[in-house]
Amino acid sequence: MKKEAKIKVEGLKKVFEGENKVTALEDVNMEIYGNEFAVILGPSGCGKSTLLYLMAGFEKPTKGNMYLDGKKIKKPGPDRGFVFQDFALYPWRTVLKNVTFPLELKGLPKVEAQKMANKYIKMVGLDGFENAFPHTLSGGMKQRVGIARALVYEPEVLLMDEPFGSLDAQTRKQMQIELEKIWEKNKKTVVFVTHSVIEAVYLADRVFVMTARPGKIKDIVKVNLIRPRDYTDENFLKVREKVLEILESEVEKSMHQKQEIEKT
Repeated sequence: MKKEAKIKVEGLKKVFEGENKVTALEDVNMEIYGNEFAVILGPSGCGKSTLLYLMAGFEKPTKGNMYLDGKKIKKPGPDRGFVFQDFALYPWRTVLKNVTFPLELKGLPKVEAQKMANKYIKMVGLDGFENAFPHTLSGGMKQRVGIARALVYEPEVLLMDEPFGSLDAQTRKQMQIELEKIWEKNKKTVVFVTHSVIEAVYLADRVFVMTARPGKIKDIVKVNLIRPRDYTDENFLKVREKVLEILESEVEKSMHQKQEIEKT
């Protein structure tokens, strides 16, 4: 029996107009299922983040359509939570008040908003830090606040744009483990953008590998590995090698594109 798509992308194209016209995405077609952890992987500049921004409704496609539960995505909405790479926290607000912010915008009573916020602050392992300000937190802790804030209004889908890209290697690995635990608890549909093959294989149910710009889906790799996954396991390494082989020629194309741009 065919699974119903939670998110469906059909014939998507995105062109950025301007002095140097750039076609970021071309004929992107994909389906992401409910409760799936989907990872979008590709070389630098292939349009991974652009694709995520289109799913969020922050950008409009030049051509093609996207659907969430069968409804066309036209603008941002509370059915999609977004986690940015750069934390995007309000420095003058405490952890609790950063997490309650979207609920305040919805007009929820203060007591109810705080109750919901505390639930997700605990889920991401930050209970005890409710009154801390962002400047006192580590990078990993700041990103946990961002995840809690994205989850607090209980969206259907969590969109994550290289959320661990700016973290050191040790913190990044720990955050991958913590994110998997959070996902196991709430089973949201997650669409996660990364350029790390190891991160993709560790987290994904399926890895969507993109081509060099203009980006399109080159291949989809299903990751049938037991969770939690072991980076050193033989089967893990086999899947990683498979993804690397698919990605290798696209990284070369991307580097060539960059060199050509630098010449002009």
